Amino acid sequence: MSHVPTPSQTVGPFFSIGLSALCRPGIECAGEKGNRVTIRGRILDGDGEPVPDALLEIWQVDHVSNEPYQGEQTIERRKTLPFGFGRIATNECGEFQFSTRKPAAGQKDGMIYAPHLAVLVLMRGLLRHLVTRIYFAGEAANEQDMVLKLVPAERRETLLAMPSPDGDNDLRWDIHLQGDRETVFFEV
Repeated sequence: MSHVPTPSQTVGPFFSIGLSALCRPGIECAGEKGNRVTIRGRILDGDGEPVPDALLEIWQVDHVSNEPYQGEQTIERRKTLPFGFGRIATNECGEFQFSTRKPAAGQKDGMIYAPHLAVLVLMRGLLRHLVTRIYFAGEAANEQDMVLKLVPAERRETLLAMPSPDGDNDLRWDIHLQGDRETVFFEV
């Protein structure tokens, strides 16, 4: 019996191969100041169907604390994941969930930055990742954020994590890949 090679693949999903060690639902932050929040949501395609094999990459910057991390600094910790970073896979229903410390507002070079998380979306069929942000509903700094001001007012809601009925620290944010409710994605 001879084995015939299969055709090469150009798209995944292959997130479980080599990336599973980077996935974690709790994102650690240097100093751990501020409230921890849980963000739950779904990734939906243009037909409103869930995307079961997507991966979110979350990046968070601490605008307030320039203090070094005071927690345990083991060799294993330094060689694994940077603080404020995490990857979260969607489940078979397109759902994701992670917790992190809510970032603080910041200011640099006279520009105001509202609390936000940078988000990359990776999934089958995408040859390039999508880039978006999560802002927090009700933040006074949202009105002055230089990036949020670039987004048309009627589309800003797609970037806002909204409080859920479960409490102030439990937020809801869905990603719509296409359609009338398409999430704002940035070209970088």
